[in-house]
Amino acid sequence: MLSASISAAFQDQFHYPPLLVRAPGRVNLIGEHTDYNEGFVLPAAIDKEIYFAVGLNGGSAIRLYSYNKQELYTTEASQVRRDATLWANYLKGVVAQFQKRGITVPGFDCVFGGNVPMGAGLSSSAAVECGLAFALDQLLATKLERLDLARMAQKAEHEFAGVQCGIMDQFASLFGRDGQVVRLDCRSLAYEYFPFDTSRCHIVLCNSGVKHSLASSEYNTRRQECEQGVALLQQHYPEVRSLRDVTLAQLQQHEAEFDAVVFRRCRYVVEENLRVEAACQELAAGNLPAFGQQMYASHAGLRDDYAVSCPELDTLVELARPLPGVYGARMMGGGFGGCTINLVEVAHVEEFTRRMRELYEQATGIPLETYQTTIVAGVSTLEPVIVS
Repeated sequence: MLSASISAAFQDQFHYPPLLVRAPGRVNLIGEHTDYNEGFVLPAAIDKEIYFAVGLNGGSAIRLYSYNKQELYTTEASQVRRDATLWANYLKGVVAQFQKRGITVPGFDCVFGGNVPMGAGLSSSAAVECGLAFALDQLLATKLERLDLARMAQKAEHEFAGVQCGIMDQFASLFGRDGQVVRLDCRSLAYEYFPFDTSRCHIVLCNSGVKHSLASSEYNTRRQECEQGVALLQQHYPEVRSLRDVTLAQLQQHEAEFDAVVFRRCRYVVEENLRVEAACQELAAGNLPAFGQQMYASHAGLRDDYAVSCPELDTLVELARPLPGVYGARMMGGGFGGCTINLVEVAHVEEFTRRMRELYEQATGIPLETYQTTIVAGVSTLEPVIVS
């Protein structure tokens, strides 16, 4: 098991037993790019996870070891800052958040690694941030709430990775529940769990195998475009704080005042929030075909209005649509590559993955990786593995 290997690597490297923590990646069934617009999302934690072995070393040095990259990075706890080692920035960003709260972080050692595919849109970065935040909270006995840890992990991404992400990914990693999806109100942070019946339907991810370089810069551009729309609407509706507050009728009434691109961005977000609400009602009623139709509509909006899809993702959705047992499919994550999420009837999963691999490679020349996922609980400690 990977957790045992990471524990063993820690003890080989640092010669004392660590605290073991697992932090899951996430899927988001529907509600994409709504989180930073204070809207609604429907994520779940999944069994693609990052494992951490962490311990206080009694000194002042922070020693970070990436198990996947087989790289060691060292810095003084008092000298934590961004630099060119990108993977270490996510972890140092978390340390900086503890320090900003006036919490002294002494020297510690950390070995981490996992099976969350990088660049697949499963939030490996949030899992890294949340896992270390949880581990340090345990080791330093700071007794912070999970919501505080989620906010700290989000800030780490803003300040040390330079991505102005919403809170969904960190929230899902920390608040996941076994066999349940969670609807999160990204303004109030109120949340509600909905059971997901894995006896009827599995979540299958299809990795496009591409990650276009547009992703990070365009993500921040979309935020700015949404803010421009809000600024315009506030002139007519002073109560509007974010696109979350805007109705479709209000938006359409002022279409002539908008830049055409900004209007489409705003229309997507307003409609996507409505889709999340509708999808939750369908899930509660057990109506998976209707839930799937909301997913297809979400993808169309992401492709046409929000313009964050790409030809490979569009191909995956269109290939999945006619296959037996498929309820719905859409791109997932920031966009410009990564995965599609597919809801597939249990009896058809094997045939679905076989056909998708075949068809996608024929269409694009790219081999297709697929992942069947299980919905799991959020970040937790693991039983220690003692290496004799």
